[in-house]
Amino acid sequence: MTLATPQLDPASHEGARPVLSVRDLRVTFPSEAGPVQAVRGVGFDLMPGRTLCVVGESGSGKSATAMGIMGLLPPSAGLSGRVLLEGQDLVGLDDRALSRIRGRSIGMVFQDPLSALTPIYSVGRLLSDALRVHQDLTRRAAWEQAVQLLDLVGIPDPRGRAAAFPHEFSGGMRQRVVIALAIANRPAVLVADEPTTALDVTVQAQILDVLRLAQRETGAGLVLITHDLGVVAGHADDVAVMYAGRFVEHADVTELFRRPAMPYTARLLAAVPTVDGGTRRPLVPIGGEPPALVDLPGGCPFAPRCAVALDACRTAEPELRQVPGHGEVACLRATEIADGSLDPKRDAAPVEPRSPEGRAAAGEVVLRVEDLVKTFPITKGAVLKRRIGTLHAVGGVGFELRAGETLALVGESGSGKTTTLLEILRLARPEGGRIEIAGTDVGTLDSAAAVRRLRRDVQIVMQDPLGALDPRMPVFHSLAEPLRAIGRDRAAVRTRVGELLALVGLDAAIGDRFPAALSGGQRQRVGIARALATEPKLLALDEPLSALDVSVQAGVINLLTRLKRELGLAYLVVAHDLAVVRYVSDRIAVMYLGHIVETGDTEAIFADPRHPYTRALLSAIPIPDPGRERTRERVVLTGEPPNAARPPEGCVFVDRCPLYREAGEELKRRCRTERPAQTAVPGSPGHRYACHAV
Repeated sequence: MTLATPQLDPASHEGARPVLSVRDLRVTFPSEAGPVQAVRGVGFDLMPGRTLCVVGESGSGKSATAMGIMGLLPPSAGLSGRVLLEGQDLVGLDDRALSRIRGRSIGMVFQDPLSALTPIYSVGRLLSDALRVHQDLTRRAAWEQAVQLLDLVGIPDPRGRAAAFPHEFSGGMRQRVVIALAIANRPAVLVADEPTTALDVTVQAQILDVLRLAQRETGAGLVLITHDLGVVAGHADDVAVMYAGRFVEHADVTELFRRPAMPYTARLLAAVPTVDGGTRRPLVPIGGEPPALVDLPGGCPFAPRCAVALDACRTAEPELRQVPGHGEVACLRATEIADGSLDPKRDAAPVEPRSPEGRAAAGEVVLRVEDLVKTFPITKGAVLKRRIGTLHAVGGVGFELRAGETLALVGESGSGKTTTLLEILRLARPEGGRIEIAGTDVGTLDSAAAVRRLRRDVQIVMQDPLGALDPRMPVFHSLAEPLRAIGRDRAAVRTRVGELLALVGLDAAIGDRFPAALSGGQRQRVGIARALATEPKLLALDEPLSALDVSVQAGVINLLTRLKRELGLAYLVVAHDLAVVRYVSDRIAVMYLGHIVETGDTEAIFADPRHPYTRALLSAIPIPDPGRERTRERVVLTGEPPNAARPPEGCVFVDRCPLYREAGEELKRRCRTERPAQTAVPGSPGHRYACHAV
């Protein structure tokens, strides 16, 4: 199935009154250092059927704005200003009054769907209760409407699944249920706070389509908070960019992407990796850190990080003002930037990779995996457990990784990527197949000492850097710990820690700080430095960028690229952001239900994907360009991946394959009964796929 995102219709709501008007919204939180001014004078109008996207770095005030609008702030928070919902001011109402409004006139879609779903009730009960709170319905009528809502948001077998509990749904299906809850009473306004952050790219596309459908069915205005500028390009009518608790640019989406007039917006867009072809350029991160929102100094908060700041920018904070033909911008030089006479990125310095000084010989195989198999027992019984089945997590996976090369494992959740990674890191004989690291077959290691020696050659960078950093230890001791474990003396440890901090671009003073005092980007750099302490040959990176802002992400991508070339490292990356994967990887292996269905050079796969699953993954990647994102066709997968305890006998992708549905009877029989072999793509060395229908 293919579809294109519909074009904007900017004139469709001319003459309509705003369904939500926010004026001078201010939110403060108490802290030991003083009041934290999380939101400072935010204001906007939301028209019916329109989508306002709010973007910005972590800590800019996006979620605090959403919570302030919904009246969901903690009791200790201070709230002032006006939030007019269909003419009624919500500020100052008590929780009882707000409860009558929330769910009826305004609905919310949370980042974590489990925060909105009570685990002890079935989803049908949750939906019917939400309906009966605001409508005079019988239990039977409410249940029937709940089933209709589940059907509307694309839950298969809605009548049967209405009796299921939240834990029995996948992450994407739970988010669909939350959307059904939000639109149950046809509210005038929907607020969605990072609704797709933790989802795979294909599930993200499905959820965004459901949100669009829900908005169309209800006619609601939508406030969408996200950090993904590709999502903004595809779904926004208007965009508000937040920095230091306030809007610094507010414009139509097409105009904002075409000519951003605020230096901060321009730098955000320059830091985004795209899926465009051609030479991969170094990304341009935003230098410095966002300001603390306690006792903000005078002047523009972005001035210390701005390439075109004037002396006047440091004395008074500019107000939002209209820029002709654009929108509202809080910058003294907005007109010069908008007309193209001033480049806000003129002295931005991308991190250029230096010449390699690798220890490993060029092309040396660092990792070889052959026919890797991993299963897990399915047991039943609380006291006397018995095995009732087998979950097939990885089946027959094989690949090679060489020094100075990056291989990315991509695929939806449950495809076997992380299990493959963990089997390699376990440094033990696998259940089936063979793993060789730095020329050593891990199945032949016969002592703990041999495992420790090999452990130095392979390290991991985790998705959450706090998972590798003890919060009770300063950075210096976290970096020194692996060095002491391999027998380095005190002087060597101190010297090496200084080298590691310099290597990842951190000041030596960071060594005395605790992880909680570091930003997310700094913590991830410390995590990388810790992984490099023992001078490994192979670095495993498990979603190393998914928790970072786009500006911080750009700096870490550049850092990883430089380190690989300088040190001759081999990277094995697990990631779901395919725009990042295209930027950092040399080769890609696409996994589905524990099997590699396509593999090859990165550019070959992006330019000529052969397997239908690969095509669906690539078509789901949001492009940060409104014109292209809204006109391209996308392959939309239906259904959920099959149960790994009962995988299909033939092709593992057969149940969701769009080519299978159009195939003849003989081809369908082969797809159902015969596992496809890897087929080479002519003229593309190393590019192979497993599909009967292509």
